[in-house]
Amino acid sequence: MFRIYTSQSLGQKWVDTYEDYSPIFACILGFTDTGLIPGISAAGATPEARKYTAIADAEFLMNGVKSSYDYPLPPLHQGVSPVFITRAIVEACNIPIHLFNAGLPIPPSVSFIDLKGQPANCLTTGKALPLSLVYDLFQQGLNWGKKLSKNATKNFLILSECVVGGTTTALAILTGLGIDATGKVNSSHPNCNHQQKEIIVKKGLTNAGHYDYLQPLNPFQLVAAVGDPMQIVVAGMAISASIKTGVMLAGGTQMLAVYALIKSIINTSEYDINLDNIIVGTTRWVAEDLTGDTVGLAKSIGTVPLLATKLNFSNSSYEQLKMYEQGYVKEGVGAGGCAVAASLSFNWTQEKLLNSIKNLVNNYYQIRN
Repeated sequence: MFRIYTSQSLGQKWVDTYEDYSPIFACILGFTDTGLIPGISAAGATPEARKYTAIADAEFLMNGVKSSYDYPLPPLHQGVSPVFITRAIVEACNIPIHLFNAGLPIPPSVSFIDLKGQPANCLTTGKALPLSLVYDLFQQGLNWGKKLSKNATKNFLILSECVVGGTTTALAILTGLGIDATGKVNSSHPNCNHQQKEIIVKKGLTNAGHYDYLQPLNPFQLVAAVGDPMQIVVAGMAISASIKTGVMLAGGTQMLAVYALIKSIINTSEYDINLDNIIVGTTRWVAEDLTGDTVGLAKSIGTVPLLATKLNFSNSSYEQLKMYEQGYVKEGVGAGGCAVAASLSFNWTQEKLLNSIKNLVNNYYQIRN
């Protein structure tokens, strides 16, 4: 039900260690004005709709199918939100959910943990977040990583995200760390908009006074310049939680950027970590995206175990799900990581996973229609 794409021995060791453990799911929500740039993201058909994507996903993640929503899932150009995949799994497997607001323009309509962050300015400004806030969010991430892993004797953590425009801030972080990510990142578009992303990133790093520097930047200053609030929170959570248990960074390009950020932080600061306890889990739509190079990107970062679910919607009766096979959406809200966990921890087959997602989508559209 899943495949290890990079650092196979480390990935297999993680799987062997945690296959009998149950997941705890955390979703860290954030926002960047980068997501409002026309055409930058397909996670919402318009810039206005993208303001509410994370809030709507959070509501559906926590509540599932309802007759009405405070913030309905925004229409996409094609496909449906990956939150359907995540919700189908956490609901059926009764996985505990912890929802964090790292910096949204509007608070979620469901119960959440407020980290007192703020939305990031567009990364083109070179001044995405106040540096003091970046340090504060990192410290809160460290604290919550300790809390979530404190009694995790037979649990591992899935750390997920929902940040519209986050693959572009991911590219900015990777580039600022000196990693060659050109043409390698993914997006919610069927064909990744590499040129647009690279122009935006170059402008942001230039305005921050950092472009073409020969040495990688201080990671905290880099996030303050061109990052988003989710990245530094997840980095802190993963660092501290890894001391006690396994951590799956659930996402594609965005979580590879977080992994690179973690490596930079521990190389420039003194924090205890067990890096062998951290992997990245995503979908095959990301791992095998021909318009990017996820595997090459992971190898550029170093010894990062990259896993991906083999979930396939080719034979789905729903066109909205089939769109994933054409390159739309691909990943988000921990969908890939949850699908890996369904197989790893609960022995779900492809058939059971497909049926659970199909039933949830069917119930949703029955009620909505």
